Amino acid sequence: MGPIRRWGLVLLLALYAPVARAADLGPPIYKSAPPEVVAIPPFDWTGFYLGINGGYAWGKSNWTGGAGDFTISPNGFMLGGTAGYNLQTGTFVWGLEGDIDYADFNGTAANLACGTCTIKDTWLGTFRGRLGLAMNRWMPYITGGGAWGNVYVSSSTGAVTTTKGGWTVGGGVEYSFAGPWSAKIEYLYVDLGDATCGSSLCTLASDATVHFTSSILRGGVNYRF
Repeated sequence: MGPIRRWGLVLLLALYAPVARAADLGPPIYKSAPPEVVAIPPFDWTGFYLGINGGYAWGKSNWTGGAGDFTISPNGFMLGGTAGYNLQTGTFVWGLEGDIDYADFNGTAANLACGTCTIKDTWLGTFRGRLGLAMNRWMPYITGGGAWGNVYVSSSTGAVTTTKGGWTVGGGVEYSFAGPWSAKIEYLYVDLGDATCGSSLCTLASDATVHFTSSILRGGVNYRF
């Protein structure tokens, strides 16, 4: 074998060896790109909302004066609408909320001075501040502000109806269950102050003073815009 053929054979073997090794390794393996990570923004309670609410109320009306000293314990149901606004800063949720409810809230007692004594409240409204703690879709909160209602006081011979203003305080918890929808349950204590059934109107020896307080347990559903 001549020198030219010898060097040609060496060159051919050198070119063939990498091809043979690549064939032994099989087809190339391609690595896929890592999956894209999508960041989910944290839930935010900020926004206006409208809703409905309903529940049960029970309370006390303390009578003093012309009808004597005694207590009537009214109770009943209520149903109405709600409107408000929340602003979330960090983990705190600051809000204003107002509501107006129809109420079937009454109580009656027999008394020697006034015969049949009755206390009623046919509507109740509140305007309150709220302070909540954002826990993703859960928000426990405290609330307080003003309250207004229609107070009806009567004896067997006369009656007086008046709109009274007072205060309310309470707390609750709200949960956002689907998009802008949320549900809540709350307790409110309401004090509407004193109403007077005058002696001339209620035919009593002297004016009867009635102090009206109530406790409210209600639920609601809100839609946030």
